[in-house]
Amino acid sequence: MATTLLTNIAQLVTVDAAGTVMENAAVLIAEDKIQWVGAANDAPAADTVHDLKGKTVLPGWVDSHSHLIFGGDRAEEFVARMAGESYAAGGIAVTTSATRSLSDEQLTNLVTARRAEALSMGTTWMETKTGYGLELMEETRHAQLGRSLVDTLTFLGAHLVPAGIDADEYTDLVAGPMLDAVAQYVDFVDVFCERGAFTQEQTRRVLQAAQEKNLATKVHGNQLGPGPGVKLAVEFGSHSVDHVNYLEDSDIQALAGSWGTWDPQTRTGQVGTVATCLPACDLSTRQPLAPGRELLDAGVPIALASNCNPGTSYTSNMNFCVATAVLQMNLSLSEAIEAATYGGALALGVQDLVGSIEVGKRADLHVLDAPVAAHLAYRPGMNLTHSVYRAGQLMN
Repeated sequence: MATTLLTNIAQLVTVDAAGTVMENAAVLIAEDKIQWVGAANDAPAADTVHDLKGKTVLPGWVDSHSHLIFGGDRAEEFVARMAGESYAAGGIAVTTSATRSLSDEQLTNLVTARRAEALSMGTTWMETKTGYGLELMEETRHAQLGRSLVDTLTFLGAHLVPAGIDADEYTDLVAGPMLDAVAQYVDFVDVFCERGAFTQEQTRRVLQAAQEKNLATKVHGNQLGPGPGVKLAVEFGSHSVDHVNYLEDSDIQALAGSWGTWDPQTRTGQVGTVATCLPACDLSTRQPLAPGRELLDAGVPIALASNCNPGTSYTSNMNFCVATAVLQMNLSLSEAIEAATYGGALALGVQDLVGSIEVGKRADLHVLDAPVAAHLAYRPGMNLTHSVYRAGQLMN
């Protein structure tokens, strides 16, 4: 079994349950797994040794919410929004038209390039969604293509009701023939429960259909105003509810209640519904930043994700999301890093595989060209990624 030792690590942020941060550390990789973690002076022998010369090592980012399967862009919409126009979900239709015009090869090349861009900035596990097809054949095509291009794939046929189609009839299509066609390719089913998108009852129908197929669920909820999204996500045991900009006390209580048996000290017990915050999207849409501080204080685990998409968050830079969470959402550095790694893994149900640097987990490592992780927020906007290891392989 080939082994690789990463040594002379100035600061190793493990994101384990104890929040261990080590100085002058080393990590031993065997094939694709982490085999040993400890002080550099105690490191075992290895076939290959990489001297990191005083750099910082974190777990790879786990981006649990993105929309990479699209064509075109919406720069004009962005400019208009910055000039004062409010965001409305209807802009999705512009991307739908552009995406439908692309061949399989063109769309595959675009998604591949976007995934590679995210990887180059430290994202070693990435979720993405369908949702720019919005018809049976297109949603099926996007699910088939996406399956091999990302780590976790989500069906979002319930992204927007296409123009000229009755909303209830379209919901029946999503919950019936569309779901039947994509079920073999996807890991999750998601619904945009929001004004201008899907109502409470329509959302419930899609979530129920997913549940009957034993597919895990997610909800886009409470982005543009208070609504039923959070409570529906908790009711259906969804892995996450994403956006969460407008929360009432009862929403936070419902989320906290879903984690009733979870012990954060041992990371054991029943996993509840993660609140996924999307700060880059909040900035782009000029919505209030999601209340990550209040959620954490209430005992609700949160995730940070990019929401990379052409309309409201055209970035996959998780470094930027972490910096924003620290500088503007009142999260500590350690809380932001955990939300962007282990929190994202919780939101995707892969916390036993990735999200922290622990023996037995996949060797997904993000090396920063900085002596301490604090530089992520201390030097915002700088490209601090030195190198990335995914499943034990040096990627750049």
